[in-house]
Amino acid sequence: MLDSVRARLTVWYSLVLGLVLVLVAVLTYIVYQRNISQRTDANLAEMADAFATTFNTELPDQIGENQIKEAARESMQEHRFRDTIFVVLDSGGDVLISSLELPKAGPPREHITADIFSSPEFREVAASQRMGITERSRVPGGRDGLRAYTQMLSAGGRYYKLVLLQSLHAQQETMEDIGETFLLVIPIALLLAAVGGYFLARKSLAPVAEMASQARGMGAANLRARLAVANQRDELGQLALSFNELLDRLEESFERQKRFIADASHELRTPVAILRGETEVTLSRADRSPEEYRETLNILRDESQRLARIIEDLFTLTRADAGEYPLTAGDLYLDELAADVLRRARSLAQAKNITLSSSIAAELPLRADEALLRRMLLNLLDNAIKYTADGGAIRLECRRVGEEYKVSVTDTGEGIPAEMQQRVFERFFRADKARSRKDGEHGGAGLGLSIARWIAEAHQGRVELTRSDASGSTFTVVLPVTAKA
Repeated sequence: MLDSVRARLTVWYSLVLGLVLVLVAVLTYIVYQRNISQRTDANLAEMADAFATTFNTELPDQIGENQIKEAARESMQEHRFRDTIFVVLDSGGDVLISSLELPKAGPPREHITADIFSSPEFREVAASQRMGITERSRVPGGRDGLRAYTQMLSAGGRYYKLVLLQSLHAQQETMEDIGETFLLVIPIALLLAAVGGYFLARKSLAPVAEMASQARGMGAANLRARLAVANQRDELGQLALSFNELLDRLEESFERQKRFIADASHELRTPVAILRGETEVTLSRADRSPEEYRETLNILRDESQRLARIIEDLFTLTRADAGEYPLTAGDLYLDELAADVLRRARSLAQAKNITLSSSIAAELPLRADEALLRRMLLNLLDNAIKYTADGGAIRLECRRVGEEYKVSVTDTGEGIPAEMQQRVFERFFRADKARSRKDGEHGGAGLGLSIARWIAEAHQGRVELTRSDASGSTFTVVLPVTAKA
């Protein structure tokens, strides 16, 4: 049962609410009991003051030996209250007169006799020198005891003590009623809160259940499906939007992977088909000349080299995507590396009568992976040579701009159409329509720029197509001076 979030929310909500209700009930009970006790004590003090005033008024009107007793009797007659007992004690602590000796003001709610005056608690109150309410001011009697209040009376140069005793039964009944009310109300409130909380949690979590149902129906076959978003401003709406964004990224990744596999299959199919075709043709004829065999072997060598480059590039990108390609950092000079790469590319450029020029600033220290940077620059130069017509020109520039190094490769090719410029760094992408290759020229697989971009990003840099028009294209590598490989 508690496996359900709704059930757990309801249980926790009910427990917290129950704890709060019990705490409120206890505090209310204590505060109310204290207020009733204070009100009782205040009433006793007022009655004692009123009795003393009446006693002092009646005293001059009485004569004889029983003057004090008669004045007290008259005062008690005037201040008769149900469940309240007036007792006047002499200086020795003995009962001079009590209201129990007088007719009752009304039917008493409980039976109280003069036996209470002989109890140790009453004798202790009578002997106490403290006036008012003391900590020992509770006297047994009736159902729930009596509250005692003491006050001094002065008459004829002698002192007497007035003791007021009030039944605590009404106060106790009130507190019992309050307790019973709490015992009845709290369970009902908890029950209503639990039921309401369960339905509220069920209604609140209904969108989650709906999203879970929709998510279970999603898979690789229908990655275009998205969760319905009822309210984009609440938390569940934000959760659905985040999940939909995740699905967008997954769909894009799946599409990129499918395209990658399809392109890789296509690129690998061509050299494999050539190898197979040339081999079958050669084996089908036994009267081929040595020159024909040599030509076939040259074709097999070229295609196998092309196949090896494609496989190596695919392996590099796969390891890079998985984060398993280790970078070996070392101190180097970017200007020396650029000059060395330019020298290596001259043989490729001379085969097409392409002029190579450069503008390389001196003293460009950098800490990076030298082999990867060399491969990146060679890919850019190789790409420029492939797509530059015979007799064209390529320029390599390397300089420092602020806290960045910029290496740019500019060619005089036909340029890349504007609608294709955003895709030049995609894997296996080649703008063949804009950059036709000569017949018989074996180009790459369209992975060089993708590898170059990854190498730059691995060094916290970037590769950009900064210009491409009918006069040629410029690719620029930007590396931070403080790059960390």
